[in-house]
Amino acid sequence: MHTLISAPSILPAASRRGFLARTGSLSAVAVAMLAGQEALAQGMAADPSKDVSILNVALGLEHEAINAYQLGAASGLLQKPVLDVAVLFQSQHKAHRDALIATIQKLGGRPVAEQSLEQYAQALQASTLKSQADVLALAARLELGATNAYLGVIPAFASRELAGVAGRIAADETMHYTALLNALGRPLPTAALSFGA
Repeated sequence: MHTLISAPSILPAASRRGFLARTGSLSAVAVAMLAGQEALAQGMAADPSKDVSILNVALGLEHEAINAYQLGAASGLLQKPVLDVAVLFQSQHKAHRDALIATIQKLGGRPVAEQSLEQYAQALQASTLKSQADVLALAARLELGATNAYLGVIPAFASRELAGVAGRIAADETMHYTALLNALGRPLPTAALSFGA
């Protein structure tokens, strides 16, 4: 089975934040399709192979987040209501995944395959998770990386509508991050412009 790019390895937060620097930024066409605006996308010029590659990197990050939450939920370390919130956040990452897959396919690409749960467990060092706080800290680190990665695409757009789509995804990730900080009893970021830098 051939993919346009190989499945990305599990990326630490710094790599997640910098993935756009390595691959470029999403074109307006890809974001329009991601937002369900196919009519808008049809009137734009684009390089679909570049868009597919970038979207596949983002899809790899969503696979990672989904599996990280699965590992946390299955660990037995999360107690209610934290477990319920983790499952909610996982469902939102699944919605991001599904939107990315649909967009990649509309662009004529092949979505990157999800790795096995065991591969994610090894890469995320799940065996070192010994408490609910450990699980939440891992999730917070991944969510911050996702926030910064999605914010990285916003400056590429001339259209406010398209920038808004990327902003909406980044908003989900930011909400996850701040809720996790709160659950950990950590202070919220105090500096203005804390995200996307």
